[in-house]
Amino acid sequence: MNILFHLCCANCAIYPVRVLREKNLSVTGFFFNNNIHPYQEFRRRLDTVKEYAHRVELDVQINEDYMLESFLQQVAANPAKRCDYCYLSRLEETARKAAELGFDAFSSSLLYSRYQQHDRIREFGENLAAKYEISFFYEDFRQGWQEGIQMSKSMGLYRQQYCGCIYSEMDRYSPRSRN
Repeated sequence: MNILFHLCCANCAIYPVRVLREKNLSVTGFFFNNNIHPYQEFRRRLDTVKEYAHRVELDVQINEDYMLESFLQQVAANPAKRCDYCYLSRLEETARKAAELGFDAFSSSLLYSRYQQHDRIREFGENLAAKYEISFFYEDFRQGWQEGIQMSKSMGLYRQQYCGCIYSEMDRYSPRSRN
């Protein structure tokens, strides 16, 4: 099976990519992240994906567009629902690209993070699979959370401290939002 694998960041890709390869699946990465703020963080994550991909010989399709304004237009009215838009928009672009390029399936490194809403990601992935007539490859990669962290540290990769969006940055760093 040939999978287009959405990469939210290098760190979240390490464990899943290894597992998929161990299953003899062909994996191509796809960097599309319309949510990351600020721009320096976007570039740092993109550069880290490129570094990781080079090290593990992973082909990666890259969308380098910085799309913060369109992301904010979609979520500003209801920030509490931002994750739905974030998951759906990134998975949809991955599914669309996978279908366009003739992949058998698509998936995402979002399925590695214990901080993400797995049920929503899976629901969106399965709905998009039907829409684009392509398979959604689901696997719960969270059991490899600690292993992935250790692998990332041993590779010396940049490790971000929040999911990427302006709201998660606020949740992480604003003293007011933590109270």
